[in-house]
Amino acid sequence: MALESDNELLRYSRQIMLPQVGADGQERLLKANILIVGMGGLGAPAAIYLAAAGAGHLTLVDFDDVDLSNLQRQIIHTTADIGRPKVESAKEALLNLNPDTGITTINKRLSVEEMESEIAKVDLVLDCSDNFTTRFAVNDACIKHGTPLVSGAAIRMEGQISVFRPDQENSPCYRCLYKGGDELDETCTQTGVLAPLVGIIGSMQALEAMKIIMNIGETLSGKLMLLDALTMEWRTLKLPKDPECPACGDHG
Repeated sequence: MALESDNELLRYSRQIMLPQVGADGQERLLKANILIVGMGGLGAPAAIYLAAAGAGHLTLVDFDDVDLSNLQRQIIHTTADIGRPKVESAKEALLNLNPDTGITTINKRLSVEEMESEIAKVDLVLDCSDNFTTRFAVNDACIKHGTPLVSGAAIRMEGQISVFRPDQENSPCYRCLYKGGDELDETCTQTGVLAPLVGIIGSMQALEAMKIIMNIGETLSGKLMLLDALTMEWRTLKLPKDPECPACGDHG
């Protein structure tokens, strides 16, 4: 996909006019193949902004159906979508927004081998899942294939986001942050979440993904950004690579 028509130039004109982006940056986004794991509260805004901004191809992974309780925060779905697979509901919404974006849907829970296979095909991954099992599987597959990973999480009134670059030397990975983590597994179903919070974090995931694809600015690689939505305070912590990390550490 490339900037080949006046309609495309007009659609993306507000990005192209930015000196940091220009036509070259937009072309890189138009050629990008991005995997989004999870079409819930984080994946919904992330996918919407990536499709609107001109991401060339999005692969959407989720095994769940739309439920009434999802609609409080998962803004890609509507009341009419209740009972439909989330990936199909999301695909319809995204194509209505931008019919030029290629969409692949995977309506199943991927095995470790299947996750590795899908990640091997793409340029970048957004982890918008809500459990450590999936997050670890995504992280390990990204390390194996040297694929950039944008990881987000939000629960109650707290959110976090980080970028992991296994394609770059000395970048930490998700397991550098959480060695095990399974005992900490919580979901919005169990503890609740304030609706706009997932929108903030998911939108930031899209932003970080675009910066990586366009090769502009400074990303959150090597950093962990935390948001306390109750006090509206942000904290950015350094996240160094752990030499003893079971996934990316020096095992020699």
